[in-house]
Amino acid sequence: MKICLVQTRSSKGDISRNAAAHQRLIGRASAHGAAAIFFPELSLTGYEPSLAEALATHPNDPRLYPFQRLSEGHNLTIGLGLPTRQAAGVCISLLLVQPHRPVHTYSKKYLHADEEPFFVSGSNIPVVKIGGTRLAPAICYELSVPEHAQTAHRAGAQVYVASVAKSANGVETALERLSAIARTYAMPALMVNAVGPSDDFVCGGRSSVFNAAGELLGQLPPDREGLLLYDLGTGAVVAEKA
Repeated sequence: MKICLVQTRSSKGDISRNAAAHQRLIGRASAHGAAAIFFPELSLTGYEPSLAEALATHPNDPRLYPFQRLSEGHNLTIGLGLPTRQAAGVCISLLLVQPHRPVHTYSKKYLHADEEPFFVSGSNIPVVKIGGTRLAPAICYELSVPEHAQTAHRAGAQVYVASVAKSANGVETALERLSAIARTYAMPALMVNAVGPSDDFVCGGRSSVFNAAGELLGQLPPDREGLLLYDLGTGAVVAEKA
């Protein structure tokens, strides 16, 4: 199975424009034979906590229908970042679009203190099945919470994929943590970050793939959009500019 990380530069608060850009990049990833494609944290709006209340939506938003068609047309699982509105408030969510299934909403359970004025803790499941592979999703700060990876491992996760919005300084710490997760649980660990302005910082890119020994196999640059494809079967990694 091939997993594609898509490092994007989001247009602030513009879901329709970002969705169109996502669709174009999904087409490119599918041409490489990707079975699963993941975007950064809140990729469809950009990481903009102060705008989340106004931008929050739901998995049945008509603007998301094209992703279901792409999923079914190319037999893809697509992980999209979006604020979603739930009974308790607004969540940071990863929408998992899969062929001929309802959209699954994975919401960030562990929030950073800076996020608590804007978001509420969400609920999620530790693993998602893609074909015969059990994949553990994570969203940004969850990387730093040991219980998150432990729970995924106990649930039988075979690969760990984190969608993040990290500054240049934050990326370094996240990569160290990702490598440690891979080594500790003997499973590949991947991270997809954004580039460009976001909230009050600049996202630092460097989307990466680590093998089950915690060794870096491939990484995108800190300041450009791109695709990073990882073949779980062969261990091969291919990077491509967006």
